[in-house]
Amino acid sequence: MNKDTTTWFTSWFDTPFYHILYKDRDDTEAQHFMDTLTGYLNIPEGGKILDLACGRGRHAVYLNSLGFDVTGADLSENSISYAKQFENDTLHFEVHDMCKPFNKPFDAIFNLFTSFGYFDKDEDNLNTIKAIKTDLNDVGFGVIDFMNSEFVIDNLVPEEVKTVEGIDFNLKRYVEDGYIIKDISFTADGEDYKFQERVRAFTLADFEALFEEAGVYLLDIFGDYKLRKFSAKTSERLVMIFK
Repeated sequence: MNKDTTTWFTSWFDTPFYHILYKDRDDTEAQHFMDTLTGYLNIPEGGKILDLACGRGRHAVYLNSLGFDVTGADLSENSISYAKQFENDTLHFEVHDMCKPFNKPFDAIFNLFTSFGYFDKDEDNLNTIKAIKTDLNDVGFGVIDFMNSEFVIDNLVPEEVKTVEGIDFNLKRYVEDGYIIKDISFTADGEDYKFQERVRAFTLADFEALFEEAGVYLLDIFGDYKLRKFSAKTSERLVMIFK
């Protein structure tokens, strides 16, 4: 049986296989990034943070441990169901479409780990930035942590096989129609699966145009999780702080 699910972010994120493939993400690096970022932004103790597209909540849980009042929001019902085991008085998770305002004020809104640019409709990229602006309080900051598309394209690995928990994930990467695409195929429990990740290859200039249209102000640009200077050719990340 072949399960071909290509409406990818409403299906792929909801499968256990997504979390298996990416289980080796560096939590220590992510935590250091949160330490550095919250310190740089000088978010007050007990400040309210929205982790937008939070997945299973790894950033949200750590931010909460630092003393912040955190809400994690994600479109994936399975991910939110998993994350709810970590809830407490100052940590909550909700299923939410990030193209729409959350309608609560926050001191900071984080969109982390390239959780942007995969919408079917181009206008939803703009709608997301507008929604973030709507939900920031008067002194709040928005943060989008995106891949540096230019660096990624220059260093793209066209094909590889990644074996995790006994599953051979066949990965093919390419650029098409302004998207960086990853085709993922594998066999598990006797069934063949195919998924596709599609992310717009947004550059800094693309984001600047979106920010201008949304009426937000780009304050800082960094090239990695230590908040070092951004270089289009050599930086792995594009971290943007705005309000």
